[in-house]
Amino acid sequence: MAPQFHFISGLPRSGSTLFSALLRQNPAFYADISSPVMGLVDGVIGQTSVGSEMASLVSEERKVAVTKGIFTNYYSDVHKPVIFDTNRGWTTRLSLLDMLFPQSKVICLARNVAWVLDSMERQIRKSPMENTKLFSNSQQRSTVYSRVEAMASQNGLVGFAWHALRDGCFSDYANNLLIMDYDLLARKPAAVMQGVYQFLELPLFEHNFENVEFDSPAFDQNLGIEGLHRVHKEVMPRERETILPPELFEKYSNMMFWRDLKSSKAFTLTPSR
Repeated sequence: MAPQFHFISGLPRSGSTLFSALLRQNPAFYADISSPVMGLVDGVIGQTSVGSEMASLVSEERKVAVTKGIFTNYYSDVHKPVIFDTNRGWTTRLSLLDMLFPQSKVICLARNVAWVLDSMERQIRKSPMENTKLFSNSQQRSTVYSRVEAMASQNGLVGFAWHALRDGCFSDYANNLLIMDYDLLARKPAAVMQGVYQFLELPLFEHNFENVEFDSPAFDQNLGIEGLHRVHKEVMPRERETILPPELFEKYSNMMFWRDLKSSKAFTLTPSR
């Protein structure tokens, strides 16, 4: 049987790797860090859309078949009934996902943006002998202010993901989204995972929150940031002081729109106020 596809998206440093590690405990699930599938899909659509000399040769039915084939062929070696593909851009492609996989859902991890930026800065400082690929020039990487500004810009790692999440939340397909707040996942992992299974309409599975394993050293080494996808063994909140200058932390602390969604059909698992 063809696998059932679901998707993971949302903000970086918000628990998506931890969430994937938990999903992998279920023998029926496959999950990993970000894959190139969305980029491959965009390439096919670009080559077969208006403006391409080949567009007139490719029917809509063939375009859909080829696009779906990217998913099935990329994961041809994965023999699991449920596959989760991860990409921060999937929330900008909800109409496409609804066309290709009408039963699919998107789980979005979210977190106070100030703490996302704090976490990224903390990881960058752990590799002082590397110029991470997250920044395109020396001006961007020179100070904490320029680094934060670059990451939070509309096309930056954090800024793009934030805008993409808002895009999905206020789209016509927002009812296919579940926004999971990292703070709640860290404090009440069992309750959060139960909510995920209910949202996906899949049988419950008993996860082990005291023995979680995941790491992707080769991918992180290629980015020039060690341990970016390494998770703590036990799921629990870890309180700490921010390393960001206070004005930067305050500036980005009020962007948690998912905690007060009134005009969106998206489902949420967020801390109660």
